[in-house]
Amino acid sequence: MSDVAKDVAAPDPQEHPLLEVVAVKRGMFGVQGTGDTSGYGGLVAPVVLPGPSERPYGGWFDEAVDVLTELLEASGTGYANAVEYVVVDRGELTLAVRREHLVEVASHLRDDPDLRFELSLGVSGVHYPLDAGRELHAVYHLVSVTHSHRLRLEVAVDENDPHLPSTTSVYPTNDWHERETFDFFGIVFDGHPGLARIEMPDDWVGHPQRKDYPLGGIPVEYKGATVPPADERRLYR
Repeated sequence: MSDVAKDVAAPDPQEHPLLEVVAVKRGMFGVQGTGDTSGYGGLVAPVVLPGPSERPYGGWFDEAVDVLTELLEASGTGYANAVEYVVVDRGELTLAVRREHLVEVASHLRDDPDLRFELSLGVSGVHYPLDAGRELHAVYHLVSVTHSHRLRLEVAVDENDPHLPSTTSVYPTNDWHERETFDFFGIVFDGHPGLARIEMPDDWVGHPQRKDYPLGGIPVEYKGATVPPADERRLYR
């Protein structure tokens, strides 16, 4: 049991320069107090994200970033104003983009013949409740059918100001994906043609895939029907 309860030390930034510790979680499975005999209450686990990468990124990544840089500089926006940083992790390329320039970056990635990321596979939401001021992330998965390349765009927003511009003008197929991300995470996509819940009822309170959403033990209401907590339901034998 003592091995299970040992603290998990945060990675040493000198040994892992590309890792960023955004928070540290303590305990697991809701274990609290002095009655813990499992060891889970003593766990300490860092919340680690890959940090910014430095050049050379490798492969076609450098050329793609160079092309995007030229386009943003030519438009007057400037690369540094639009892209916060670049992450290369596990052989994959992610561009962290500032929300006010998301649509422009997506347009360049779609339209330029040297890039041609003409396909969006959708929008995913992520919730990092301990990453202060950047709790909600939207991740866009793009594919270049022309060049057989893939990359991600990632945009972070404050949960108290969860607004992003809609990308449906660039990728119309993101319509339902943005609705789903709004439904489950509460990210508001400004300019969406019909932003409404897509899975949960319109009057549902809260966003079920946020990590601070209750996991159970509360009444669940669905269009007038009420399902009591598990410990109050009839036993079937």
